[in-house]
Amino acid sequence: MKYIVTLQKNEINMKTNNLSRFLLNTFVICFLNYATIFAQNKNYQPERTRSYDLIHTRLEVRPDWAKQYLYGTATLTIKPLFYPQSSVELNAKGFDIEQVILLTKTKKDTLKYHYDKLILHINLGQVFSRLDTFRVDIKYIAKPNELPKGGSQAITEDKGLYFINPDGKDENKPRQLWTQGETEANSCWFPTFDSPNEKMTQEVFLTVENGFKTLSNGKLISSSTNTDGTHTDYWKQDLPHSPYLTMIAAGDFAVIKEKTNKGLELSYYVEPKFAPYAKQIFGRTPEMIRFFEQKTGVPFAWDKYAQIVVRDYVSGAMENTSATVFGDFVQKTDRQLLDGNDDATIAHELFHHWFGDLVTCESWSNLPLNESFADYAEYLWAEHKLGKEEAEVIGKTALDTYFSEAENKQEPLIRFQYADKEDMFDAHSYQKGGRVLHLLRNYVGDDAFWAALNLYLTKNKFQNTEIHDLRKAFEVVTGEDLNWFFNQWFLTAGHPSLKVSHSYDGKAVNFSVMQIQDSTNHPIYKMRLSLEIWTDGIPQKHIIDINQKEQIFSFPTQKTPDWVLFDADNVFLGVLYHEKTRQELEHQAKEAHSYIHRLKALENICATPSILITVSTDSQLKQIVLDATKDSFWAVRQFAINKLYNYDNPEMVDVERVLQSAVRLEKKNSVRSDAIYALASLKLEHNLPFFKAALSDSSYMVAAAGLETYLTAQPSDADSVIQLFQQENNVDILTAIANYYSVNYQESHYDWYIAKMNDIASSEKHRFLQAFGLFLLKSEPTLQRQTIPLLDDIARNDTSIYARFGAFMALRLLTENEGVDEMLHIIRKQETNPQLKQVYGQME
Repeated sequence: MKYIVTLQKNEINMKTNNLSRFLLNTFVICFLNYATIFAQNKNYQPERTRSYDLIHTRLEVRPDWAKQYLYGTATLTIKPLFYPQSSVELNAKGFDIEQVILLTKTKKDTLKYHYDKLILHINLGQVFSRLDTFRVDIKYIAKPNELPKGGSQAITEDKGLYFINPDGKDENKPRQLWTQGETEANSCWFPTFDSPNEKMTQEVFLTVENGFKTLSNGKLISSSTNTDGTHTDYWKQDLPHSPYLTMIAAGDFAVIKEKTNKGLELSYYVEPKFAPYAKQIFGRTPEMIRFFEQKTGVPFAWDKYAQIVVRDYVSGAMENTSATVFGDFVQKTDRQLLDGNDDATIAHELFHHWFGDLVTCESWSNLPLNESFADYAEYLWAEHKLGKEEAEVIGKTALDTYFSEAENKQEPLIRFQYADKEDMFDAHSYQKGGRVLHLLRNYVGDDAFWAALNLYLTKNKFQNTEIHDLRKAFEVVTGEDLNWFFNQWFLTAGHPSLKVSHSYDGKAVNFSVMQIQDSTNHPIYKMRLSLEIWTDGIPQKHIIDINQKEQIFSFPTQKTPDWVLFDADNVFLGVLYHEKTRQELEHQAKEAHSYIHRLKALENICATPSILITVSTDSQLKQIVLDATKDSFWAVRQFAINKLYNYDNPEMVDVERVLQSAVRLEKKNSVRSDAIYALASLKLEHNLPFFKAALSDSSYMVAAAGLETYLTAQPSDADSVIQLFQQENNVDILTAIANYYSVNYQESHYDWYIAKMNDIASSEKHRFLQAFGLFLLKSEPTLQRQTIPLLDDIARNDTSIYARFGAFMALRLLTENEGVDEMLHIIRKQETNPQLKQVYGQME
């Protein structure tokens, strides 16, 4: 399902001391540490009982932009699954039902029905057996905006059908229509059995005004012009998929097409101004398809593959069969792409077309069968395209995300008890699940891993599965009973904690390994891990099997090792306590093959127990950090450069020289940006030319860092420098200017804030809004009161939780105005996103 867009702790730029950044950091820490399930009653959640088999759905739909309705006729081809049936119940949320007709081979009958605005109960007027097939024709009006608001961490709204800028009044936003079906929101715009354990083929006849492009699942069969200024596009999908994967979209899109080497049609739907960059955004898709086909041994199954970018999307992205939807965060110019693309998201949604679309979880309890694989696809693609260490960055981020959630919530991956199906869309189903698959791959080996996945996909294609279908595939391939693995990693909550110590007795290195997790609520884990014993720069590698609470492992060694490494392959999914000497850590920081282990060593070296010992006061520690700025991998260099931030020692020439060199020569934009902030923190005026030079950097990230640090120095040419960037719409650039204006208040800048706010995507507005709040704090009460309704509207209604949070925090600065406290109270009360509700709760 959706790719969840989250902020990670290591993405926060800590270099600039202003309230805006502090507030953002507070939000992110709360966002990560307080993601919990609020409802306490968790009932058993079985697979939905199926009385019927939904064979085919035919939809004829026409949107009414003025009313934001959808006029539709749905023809469902159905047969009883086993037992005779005389009635049928369909999910249909908030419709006006105009007519229900039974269509058989010989006649049409108007049927009686009962409708409670959620379930359409249809009396068939006769009994049908499992040998019978019949069609029900339903004429209806869908009214999504009249539905009660709902949402979750992954999907911020659940009304199914969305009209964007329907009246065209917002000049900064295109008119669009799109749908979001997962989990069970497609029944907000067409009647169906809204459950993942259904599979159907489908036809969609979508009528929209001329000039609009449309998209749906399957192939575009025809497009016919109507006499009323509209046209009807006919989309057909002959291969079965689950109802939640059905989609439609319409709007003014540029459509860029290409084909894979096997002739599969690929299309990229973007706003017209991004047409020149569409292939740069999505251009690795053909290679991704080839890669996933080669690894799984299963060809891409669908008729075509389209990727469409929409405004105000209620999730990150969604893997609708053959037609993936993305939020507008993926739309980037060639210059923006210099700072990073969204290949992880693209790979995530594409891999769903094997795991989720081709083979679908039978119930939301089994959601990791979809999401864990899509999460792991991000790692797999990075490993293939960029190398092992880039993949490990993704793996580390995933593990950190899971551990942050695990501080307050630990659940089995496969959960048959939950308060709401939306609770399944969390860091367990995604990030922990991806790490469990990596652990499984490491245990069985690459060849067996992919052979088992090939068996799983081919045996179950176009069907629904539960976790034991995956287990059985691995058991058939490996010949090993793997109940133990699936029980402890998929069906049991939590993770292991290991306390490891090592010693050398003159003949052997001895490792003591203790499992110290609470054995009352957690199992004694069975794990296969690797370790290395390093002597004179050469490692000896060993594999150990851990299966007891306490174990000793001994390895003969002729010489005292320089250092040892536990979990050398970096696959352990748990908490590891392993004390090492400073000397051992220094060896590890220089010699470890994986950047993860070099970084961990540096983190431990720098985490000195005395706050009086810092890089500024410990010359040996300073040299270790300076050496790390030359590491072969950017993440280690970035860590080291950040440790030099606010360096405070009269003898700083060597630190300054290293930072100056990084500002000029570092190839990784994010590291170069951090180096600018670190150099600025030294507060040496003669470094201003470095910051000013960065203003012309091709990277927005670097140019924004240069702009912010240069403006912070309050230079005499600040206004003329800002003029160079007035036409830019990049959020980092605009936020740097917004921060400067918030410090150097002029009422005339108010119009600039209002104008530029419209140029920033909702998902990126939080920092800008907080700078705007600081600006307003200095303004006249009249201007504050004029702006409060705007902030209130964003805080209540924006589709992005980040924009809502940014507006909320800006309002908190204006509480001296009458009514703002009550306004904040109402915003807290009305917020539906669980994470944002929890963050707000911490502020009361």
